[in-house]
Amino acid sequence: MNSRQRRGVILLLLSVLCALGAFAGVLSVISDVESKVGPEVTAYRLAKDVPAYRALEAGAVEKVSMPERWLPETAITDLRDLEGKIAVTPLKAGSLLQSDMVGDQPELRKGEQEIAIMIDAATGVAGKIRSGSRVNIYATFRDKNENEVSKVIVDNARVIDVGTLTPISRDGERGDRDAEAVPITFALSTLDAQRVAFAESFAVNVRLALVAPGDDTAIPENQRTYTLVGDK
Repeated sequence: MNSRQRRGVILLLLSVLCALGAFAGVLSVISDVESKVGPEVTAYRLAKDVPAYRALEAGAVEKVSMPERWLPETAITDLRDLEGKIAVTPLKAGSLLQSDMVGDQPELRKGEQEIAIMIDAATGVAGKIRSGSRVNIYATFRDKNENEVSKVIVDNARVIDVGTLTPISRDGERGDRDAEAVPITFALSTLDAQRVAFAESFAVNVRLALVAPGDDTAIPENQRTYTLVGDK
């Protein structure tokens, strides 16, 4: 082996040693990153916007994987934790789903039943009424002499669900773009549910008045009916 061949062998060996050193360096970096990042776990993020007080449907969330050490303690990692839950605030698509974003759905109490009616969006609902709100329900009727009278048909009614705006026609048939209404679901006694059903069917209009939180004062009997004639 001449001197040129020996130099070639030495350079080849040096190249191999450099490659082995680089490979070892890469392995060291990977090991260091893995030790800092840790194992990955399953979490869930929102696949679409969810309005406040709406149930989280299956298509509203998607599975993601992320390092366990970066996962917040409040992150939801099991879809079973969403059963019977609703969004407590408006949720945006792409947000990591956490336990403080959801709450229990309001439940019926003994002697209560659900009843839902459409409330014209122009009557002041305007996003202020939420699940759990207390409202007074007013209805305006017109008698055979065309005189109008306003009545409090239910006071302190408990709201358990607020739906989304739905197009309605002026005569109540859905599908026309003339107006929009919001389906509101109440938890009421049988008698109060009958009052609400009657008002929705025969009243000129039905309005809701939001009651201040914690105020459970009943409206006195002499203040439950109003006529313009009686106010003069």
